[in-house]
Amino acid sequence: MKRSGYADLPLHSGRVPQWLGQRMTALGGAISESIILAYGKDELLERLADPFWFQAFGCVLGMDWHSSGITTSVVGALKRALSPKAAELGIYVCGGRGRHSRKTPDELIAVGEKTGLDATQLVQASRLSARVDNNAVVDGFQLYLHSFIVTSEGKWVVIQQGMNDKSRLARRYHWHSVALTSFVNSPHSGIAGPHQGQIVNLVDREASHAQSAILQILSQPPEKNLAEIRKLTMDRRHEVSKHCVDLKRLGAVLATAYERNLADFASALLVEKLGPRTLQSLALVAEVIHGAPARFSDPARFAFAHGGKDRHPFPVPTKVYDRTVEVLQTSLEQAKLGDAERSQGLERLHRFVLKVERELKPEADFEQVIAHERRISHLHGGRSVSGHEPKPPAMTQRTLFD
Repeated sequence: MKRSGYADLPLHSGRVPQWLGQRMTALGGAISESIILAYGKDELLERLADPFWFQAFGCVLGMDWHSSGITTSVVGALKRALSPKAAELGIYVCGGRGRHSRKTPDELIAVGEKTGLDATQLVQASRLSARVDNNAVVDGFQLYLHSFIVTSEGKWVVIQQGMNDKSRLARRYHWHSVALTSFVNSPHSGIAGPHQGQIVNLVDREASHAQSAILQILSQPPEKNLAEIRKLTMDRRHEVSKHCVDLKRLGAVLATAYERNLADFASALLVEKLGPRTLQSLALVAEVIHGAPARFSDPARFAFAHGGKDRHPFPVPTKVYDRTVEVLQTSLEQAKLGDAERSQGLERLHRFVLKVERELKPEADFEQVIAHERRISHLHGGRSVSGHEPKPPAMTQRTLFD
């Protein structure tokens, strides 16, 4: 097993509004393409197989930072964004939620016809991963989402999610073909869901004796929890809490964006003049693209890029969101034309933020940051499921932030 973890993912009702879904598609696609351009398709699969990175990815796209809806919305956004470019990029997103999950075998057969891959093996991998998580891992969760992402070389990732109606919680499972040696011997790259103590996991690497016993006498022996657990414990409260965020990492992003000398230098690294609020978002997007795995231990921090649809930690700043997408898409287009200077701008920005964090060790004032974001939200096109953010009482339109 390469990685595994647990995260508290409360089941949320409702749908992603169209105004946010369209933006998630644009930004999610641009981030995915940027990773492919800089590091290759295998690296994108590596990221998607990591429950920590996946959670951070959903947060930077403006989805509720801890809810089960991150899985469905991110998978949907990736499918909408990457499918039209699948042949060009060499990566195919199949399946989805509910009825879309049942179409996975047919979609994989179509991928096989286009690429020459053995679709029979892909379909078998899809079905086995679903059966293992639904039946062999006895943790009280029934699958309702199954997504199979495969490259033209045949490497793949499975992301699937189950729900527990009694606890109103969800558990997300990650599989990665590169690390897989057997479907019945520690196959998961990660499991994200509520920590419930000991569970029965009949595909754990230590469960071979249990498998034999079940085949022989249909008994269910006690099992120990997954070995090598990588825990991601998400707060069940809807609001983003101070203890969920590394304040020094967030502080470095804010210092880079708002301290005049640092901001001017950071903006120059991107080869275009940007205001502080856009720099804040782009610094977090740059980390999602270029950050090391250890940087995603506090995925809630990435909600400070574009907020959340339910106003946590603040309403989605649609004007900033659109500017972020514009900068990233322009960078991609120029990179495809051979403009390395522009394409490497986000990587330079990320390295600079790391330098600020390491040398200045700034620490964000959590409550002040959220209060400020909400105070200026209407100036940035702040929007949530409740509608457009109104202007606060007795506030002028003049602001130093864009």
